[in-house]
Amino acid sequence: MKRPESPNLEEDSVVLDAKGLRAMAHPVRVQLVGLLRKFGPSTATRLAERLGVNSGTASYHLRQLGAAGFVEEDAERGNARERWWRSVHQMTELNDRELADREPEATLAFLQSVATTYTLRTQQTLNELQTMPRAWRDTFDMSDWALRLTPEEAVALRQELRAVISRYRRDTPEAAASAPEGAERVGVVTHLLPELNAPAPTEAHSNAETGAGTGTS
Repeated sequence: MKRPESPNLEEDSVVLDAKGLRAMAHPVRVQLVGLLRKFGPSTATRLAERLGVNSGTASYHLRQLGAAGFVEEDAERGNARERWWRSVHQMTELNDRELADREPEATLAFLQSVATTYTLRTQQTLNELQTMPRAWRDTFDMSDWALRLTPEEAVALRQELRAVISRYRRDTPEAAASAPEGAERVGVVTHLLPELNAPAPTEAHSNAETGAGTGTS
């Protein structure tokens, strides 16, 4: 399968440095950036309504995100009474292991905020599942598998999963304009969770179970 055309990934993503990591180490800010990337430019008032917070809180966090370079004012939409904001990037990356070691508290806060956002997105889909068209309900999947890997194998698995996902059309304004009829936004969330305290399964246990996880699809 050929990979659908997409924008330059380097230009479309931001790699967190120490300043950016600290700026994003808050659940409201992670959600604000996510909403601007998903729905496009918006105001603090509208974003606050989506998040269930007051507009003053949303405005404060948007200003902090703006100072850190994650969002910017949309001058074409804004006016003297209402400020519009837009996301500067479509992706956020945390791939500096040394940064994570230097900023352990900020790293943990950021990752916990991301995990909270993933949970909220999953719950929203579950709440809407029964009212979705049958064709889309049939695409839904929540599964987990227990594997026993070395660190090297786990890294290889992560890279392979990313390679598979990269073959499909990313959700960008450009891709949406040229997407085939019936294409909708689909969120793909991957977790690779080391469980170092889990004992090796016994032979009897392994023989008794043919599956190593749970799945819903």
